[in-house]
Amino acid sequence: MAETSFDKGKMEVLLLEGVHPNAEARFSAAGYSNVQHMPHALPTPELLHAMSTAHLVGIRSGTQLTKDVLDVATRLIGIGCFCIGTNQVDLDAARRCGVPVFNAPYSNTRSVAELVLAEAILLLRGVPAKHDLLRKGTWKKSAHNAYEIRGKTLGVIGYGNIGSQLGVLAESMGMHVLYHDVVPKLKLGNARATSTLSELFEQSDVVSLHVPATVDTANLIGRDELRAMRQGAVLINASRGNVVDVEALAESINSGHLLGAAIDVYPEEPKSNDDGSTFSTPLHACENVLLTPHIGGSTQEAQANIAEEVAEKLILWSDNGSTLSAVNFPEVALPAHPGKHRVLHIHRNEPGMLSRINTMFSETGANIAAQYLQTHADVGYVVIDLDAASSGDVMNRLRVIDGT
Repeated sequence: MAETSFDKGKMEVLLLEGVHPNAEARFSAAGYSNVQHMPHALPTPELLHAMSTAHLVGIRSGTQLTKDVLDVATRLIGIGCFCIGTNQVDLDAARRCGVPVFNAPYSNTRSVAELVLAEAILLLRGVPAKHDLLRKGTWKKSAHNAYEIRGKTLGVIGYGNIGSQLGVLAESMGMHVLYHDVVPKLKLGNARATSTLSELFEQSDVVSLHVPATVDTANLIGRDELRAMRQGAVLINASRGNVVDVEALAESINSGHLLGAAIDVYPEEPKSNDDGSTFSTPLHACENVLLTPHIGGSTQEAQANIAEEVAEKLILWSDNGSTLSAVNFPEVALPAHPGKHRVLHIHRNEPGMLSRINTMFSETGANIAAQYLQTHADVGYVVIDLDAASSGDVMNRLRVIDGT
């Protein structure tokens, strides 16, 4: 259970990994003056120390918030992932601690889609291979295996925010667009859904992946899928590193079956170059391959948008109790509560909880002006607006309700 009548000036906001300055500016504008802004991830001992006093935490993909880390974060009320993915957070542990987790599923959509389309153009022209030869002093001017993107077919696997916008951009370049998704999706433009991946592979000159990292998507593209793709097609992965079997992909390119590939994500990614190790992948030896270090959403525009989106969600949660778009928590959109005292009660999702809470208010004589309840998995979330500021006795009695 949390009480949202915090002194904002004393609440500690911890932003790690060089989150865009717009986030700190947004917190400051909302009255949160105690903001620590770190340019990098913290080593585990320092992270544990910092988390022990933080109320709101913002991270990117390089900080792992495991159960052990969350267990020391006794003041923590909210986590913001300033990116799309949330795999770096133990979402179940956070939920059981009563801590909602927010991310930015839309803010870097355009940046990723632009990169993928640019890579498709370069691969179909064989630019990576020609670039490598010219750097070595070989002038190879040839139209062999060089194609316009106009008239070609793009196959999008995962037709979400990025996949659908990519389709729109591709159509504007004269491409035909197919897509496949495990959930029925409304098409944009002239895109056409395929009932199977095999159908998409058979017809696509460019295959682009935009799926999350799940048990079902692990090695989604393996040897069989690569063999099913068109001769001379190209593959682009800007989704998650475990989606493609990179060794099988290297074999497919070296054999000449695929024309090339662009890979932005990898099964194992280094956090930095500080340890002196060198990044390695089987794709290093392949021709006509573009390798980028997980930069699909790394533009100034995307980072600025992400900073504002996630900061705003954390502020709305802290100020108002709204949890709309939380990835691990009951979602409640709440109105403002001028003149009311708002209490947030987070509890185990079990029968009788709301009755126990309301019985307590009845016994104390506190008048409930409004009440909102939502549940998710093993957690329930009830919001109570009181006509008058609740007494310490009310707060203490709420805390000891079984299941809180």
